[in-house]
Amino acid sequence: MTVKIKRLVIFTLFTFLFGTVWADNAADARKILDRTAATVGRKGGATASFTISGANMPKQSGVLHIKGRKFCASTPSATMWFDGKTQWTYVKSTNEVNIAAPSTQSQQMMNPYTFIYMYKSGFNLSVKKQGSTNVVRMVAQKKGASIPEMYVTVNSKYYPTQVRIKQKNKWTTIDIRNFQAKDQADRYFVFPSKDYPTAEIVDLR
Repeated sequence: MTVKIKRLVIFTLFTFLFGTVWADNAADARKILDRTAATVGRKGGATASFTISGANMPKQSGVLHIKGRKFCASTPSATMWFDGKTQWTYVKSTNEVNIAAPSTQSQQMMNPYTFIYMYKSGFNLSVKKQGSTNVVRMVAQKKGASIPEMYVTVNSKYYPTQVRIKQKNKWTTIDIRNFQAKDQADRYFVFPSKDYPTAEIVDLR
């Protein structure tokens, strides 16, 4: 066997072995996300700390509260509230509040837990073991999807510890810590105007 053929055989075997890691376990991936969605999407809500980083954005850390599709994310520079329909974004440096009705695509980027609704349709799923965690890969079935690919890392308690999202060939990574299944009051997801009496309101709806 020539060196060239040997290399071809090794490459083919490598591709086959590592390809099956991702390709042959869609059912397992779905089960993992089903259990994760049940944990994250509990009726009372949850809270966690996060750090977000990616292309063309400074690395930021903050706290996230979620309840169903509602969320509130706060960092030292800004706070965002979303009640399921309306979004308020307060920017500290300008003392300005922008009001918007965000698209589904925008919600996906602002709330790292949106995947608990997304994975059930429109994505091919696969999973591989990485240490004590499972990494689920979600690849959009439709060409030109706003999110063509996503990776969700889940620990043994079915808490997501990292979400990586691809958009326009750029990756955003959200590391998640201190997840707590803790009831959240609905008022947490609405802009508390009395706390920002001097803020300028900009309605972009």
